[in-house]
Amino acid sequence: MKLLGIGSRIEHPNYGKGVVTNVSSKHYWVTFLENGLETIALDSDFETIEAVEDEMDNVSFFDVERSLVKILEKWSDTHEKVAIADKWKGGKLILEPGDNLANKEMPIETFFHKIVMVRDRIRVMEQKINSSKNLDDQEKVDLQQYITRIYGSLTSFNVLFKNKSDQFIGERSK
Repeated sequence: MKLLGIGSRIEHPNYGKGVVTNVSSKHYWVTFLENGLETIALDSDFETIEAVEDEMDNVSFFDVERSLVKILEKWSDTHEKVAIADKWKGGKLILEPGDNLANKEMPIETFFHKIVMVRDRIRVMEQKINSSKNLDDQEKVDLQQYITRIYGSLTSFNVLFKNKSDQFIGERSK
């Protein structure tokens, strides 16, 4: 039995078509189009669509995973980890109603995470507006002005950010 190398394409009777992403002494790690990552025995029943020789300079599963994480970070609506200012770590946010209802408390890190998610989603919306082929230039400018005002409304939360570069920036006074 000849060992398949990383990058070989196969078709498995149960999992369908896939690509070998790692090889161990007993298993192939195969990423299948329909079923995701599965490990199958080296002597499993499958058809080889395209064999790649087992070479020393192949890409490992770790490299594939690291590349995928980078791609997801670049193109998803979740971005880099944003640090909360040290003075707020371990703190809590307390909302106290004016009438005699119970207070609402939450860890400030939870609140901060939600603020960062809002910021990241606004950035994605901004990118989609700017790359839209359905909006004319004036519509893009108008929507960008609304986004700038949203950022301005959120500047009150800048006190939570550790790094100034992560903070909200709204319209600057002239």
